[in-house]
Amino acid sequence: MDQLQGRTATWHLDHEKVVIQYSSRWRTHALLKVLSRLEVPVAAIAAVEFAAEGKKGWRLRLRLLDRADPYAEVGGLLPDRARPFVLTGGPDTELVAEYHADRLRLTVEAARVGGGGPRPEEFALGLVPPLPLRIRTWEGTASFDGEAIRLEWSDEAGSRKRRQRRVAYPLADVRRVDWVPDDSTGEGHLRVVTGEEDHEGVKPGKDLACLLTEDSAKEDAWALVMAATVTAHLWTSAGSSRDSGTHPPVTPPAGTSVTSGPAAARALEAPAPSLAPFDAAAQGGPAADADASVIYDRIRELGRLYAEGLLTDEEFSTKKAELLARL
Repeated sequence: MDQLQGRTATWHLDHEKVVIQYSSRWRTHALLKVLSRLEVPVAAIAAVEFAAEGKKGWRLRLRLLDRADPYAEVGGLLPDRARPFVLTGGPDTELVAEYHADRLRLTVEAARVGGGGPRPEEFALGLVPPLPLRIRTWEGTASFDGEAIRLEWSDEAGSRKRRQRRVAYPLADVRRVDWVPDDSTGEGHLRVVTGEEDHEGVKPGKDLACLLTEDSAKEDAWALVMAATVTAHLWTSAGSSRDSGTHPPVTPPAGTSVTSGPAAARALEAPAPSLAPFDAAAQGGPAADADASVIYDRIRELGRLYAEGLLTDEEFSTKKAELLARL
């Protein structure tokens, strides 16, 4: 399995999936720390986008199929550094990153040839934590068991919520779940939106469909994970209902693997053909591996020289093209 290390994660790539292991360093965004590890099936990827950003380094992004990425659906207000399927790195690893991006792009294109496979909604289900899921903030808790979302408020909540104490929203009644991060007004929250309620003009602190988050990156992160999890189950339920006309159980599809950790994600391992881009034997065996290793070393050295200003842009581009052509 190939490996690409970036600033906040390490991506492990083969012809079936991309395994993302997020860093636990203090500069890593809280959401990535909460997620810990994700597995993205190659069949769930719609596009691989790579951009060289000069002395700033590089940026690699996976765009998933429509309705396969619940974090993008609910996390529109996330900063770029918190997006789960974006990896960045320094200029010294730009050539290696571009090489892996090209190989992954070819693998994604080859996987499309077979067609079929799970629906995008099922991939989304594999990217969220297993149920039941329960999160806690200073104001109370939110829990989801696949059948209903339950909010329960602590003694720290406002008087209206304290009187109500708890409320449950059946999944069948839920249209969506919104996530708003904490900001200077201190109104970060998770909000359950149903078809019967109008939240316009209602402050989150008084809204019985809201659970507030305080000035806590971890609370914000868990609230987003909850919103993404409910969204994935809404998609799966709606997709299955379109196919069968019924509401099936919202359990993970066959083939889902469960990893360890409180926020571990389950991922479908969709079958894919054996592909030359990730097949060492097809590339010529041990001798080819040795040649690739030498070229990798030269790529790293070239990146280091460019980062230190010892190569001009033109020299860097020329040498870069020569090395990539040899891989």
